[in-house]
Amino acid sequence: MAAMLRALRGATTVAEDTPQQVNERVQALVGSMLERNAISHDELVSILFTATDDVVSMFPATAARALGLGDVPLICARELAIAGAMPFCIRVLMHFYTELPREALHHVYLEGARGLRDDLPE
Repeated sequence: MAAMLRALRGATTVAEDTPQQVNERVQALVGSMLERNAISHDELVSILFTATDDVVSMFPATAARALGLGDVPLICARELAIAGAMPFCIRVLMHFYTELPREALHHVYLEGARGLRDDLPE
């Protein structure tokens, strides 16, 4: 089977908005997404990060660059400010090439974000 362009979702939360916590949580999330889906660096196309309005201490993409992803296109954006939305939340949309079918992908939700998508397989 030929490699197809796929997208993978993930999210995490921080207990407090500090550079150290954002760095640790983003690296844990991105690392887990790569590991659980056996994604190599060369298969990555791009990664989009969003953060809620209460995450302002650092860019999530900066944490990803520290994992050696500096040559992968990374961008940060603001999450919609929806009433009742989960606070201190960082979400990820990762684009990559893989031979895996869509249903075999493992989306990753960590920390307080675990309950965001309980409809997805573990």
